Order: sequence, then structure tokens, then C-alpha cells
Amino acid sequence: MKVLLTGGGGDLGRLLVPALIARGDEPVIFDLRSPSRPAILGSITDRRAVRHALEGAECVIHIAALHGIHEFRRTHNEYDFWDVNVTGTFNVFQGAAEAGIKKMLFISSTSVEEWPGVYGSSKIHGEEIARTYSQRHEMNVLTLRPRAFIPPWNKEVYSSYIDWARWFWGGAVHIVDVVNAILAGLDYISSAQRKPHRCITLDGAYEYSESDLREWDREGKGTTFLKYCPEYLPLVKRYDLDPSRKPKRMSDPQVEEILGVTPTFSLRTLLFELEEFGEEGPSEEYHLSLCYERALRPQP
Repeated sequence: MKVLLTGGGGDLGRLLVPALIARGDEPVIFDLRSPSRPAILGSITDRRAVRHALEGAECVIHIAALHGIHEFRRTHNEYDFWDVNVTGTFNVFQGAAEAGIKKMLFISSTSVEEWPGVYGSSKIHGEEIARTYSQRHEMNVLTLRPRAFIPPWNKEVYSSYIDWARWFWGGAVHIVDVVNAILAGLDYISSAQRKPHRCITLDGAYEYSESDLREWDREGKGTTFLKYCPEYLPLVKRYDLDPSRKPKRMSDPQVEEILGVTPTFSLRTLLFELEEFGEEGPSEEYHLSLCYERALRPQP
């Protein structure tokens, strides 16, 4: 299947494109920048460029967006967010409708819960476009709402694996789990059966139960962590991590019920990698191998 990835030159595309190739799909990257693989260069704000990129595509994974970090760092303003995340999303869906494409996967964000933030509100508008086109043009549309998933090997954001670990510790989803969910989502929307539009939140895996979170460290600071990962306490102390930090969980049962996948990367996985790879953390190639493993599994 020929799959167009808007914004496919970014971190997610770097793992997703090889995984799609491994399972027999034909990914096409449409992005402002040229990644390591050939790409159609252009912006989703340019209607002509969008129409050109959509030629021959059977499915679209719409990733291209300005992200929350751009709002946090104030590198883009409200006009930029609207132009890219709202008008750009409209251009992609309208162009797909005109091209007769019926399979659409939209990458949104859990930042929709942070309304009226600039990024969050732009993603709310994007989700409304996805829902509308699902009904108006009888498309199979799936919206995935991942938590932030910038990988640890993106040194523009995280100077070391320790910096990334401190962020992930508060509750997050790993980029490999996002790739796994997208591959399952493609299978879901590729069914010949008409599918209702769904929004599915993507969160990480957790050792902690709901009861643990309700009664967090009831028996003392760090005791909930010690219940599950006592062998890693010396490692945590060595890198000045906080075992008493309580994560925010955003798990969605639809991930397993609808997509048939479960997240795999948890706090224990993080600590294993920290012990194995140290402050530099695992490489992009290491995570790519994990994505290959999922891509090569027999499809249902």
C-alpha cells in the first residue's frame, strides 16, 4: 500500500518509514526538509504541493504539525500554529477527499486537554476536521492522541538520557510504542468495512496499579517505587533521579480493544536501558530494531 507521511522527515518518520517498508508498504515522505531518504519537499500549507504529494497514495498518515515545544520555546506564534495545524490539516483532508483517498490516520496529541493553550486548541480543531471528513466523505479515519514522544536520541531537546529519563518518569509514551500503534492503526483503517471515527489516547506502560497511584507512597517516600523496582535503587541514586515522583497515567482501553496492541515501554524498561547504555542512552538504530520486530509480525 502506498502511504503518504506528511511530516515524515521528523523523529517519528525516521522510525516509521523503515517499519512500513519492512512490512511491504510503500511510504512516501512529504516534508519541508529532506531526511536521509528521498522525499517530496513542500508544506501542508501549500495546496498545490499537497495535491501533488497525494497523487497515487492509498492512505495518509498526517503527522506534520508545529508541536508543543514550539509554543513552550516561543519559536512560533498563534498565526503559525493556525496556518500549519489547522489550515494545513484541512488542506490534507480536503486534498485526500478530492483524490478519492479513504484511509486517513491523524496524529493528534493529549495536549487537547490543555485548552485554551495555542498548541492544544490547534489540535482540537484538527480533530474536528478529521471527524468531519470521516462523516462527510465516508473515510476510514483514525485519530491517535499520543502523549509527547520526543525520543532520547534527539539531542536538540534532551542533552542526555538522564534529562530524558527525568521527563519520562512523570508519565509518557515511548516513540516505539507510538510506531507500534500506528502500524496497528493502519491495519484497522485498511479494513474493507466502514469504520467509525475514533480518538485513541496513547500512553506508556506502567508497573503501578490504579490502587498504587491512589495511595502513592502511603508508607513513606519512595516506597511505591521500591515495591516494583528495588534492585534499581542504587542506579536511581547514582543518577540523582527521584523514586518518589508520582507519574500521571492516561491509559486508554481502546488501544488494546480496538488496535489489539499494548504499550511495552515502562519505568522498568527505562531503568534497564539506563543500566545497559548509561547517560548516552540507546541509539536510534537500537529503537529502529524494536520497530522492525513489530513490523515483521504477521498481520491479523
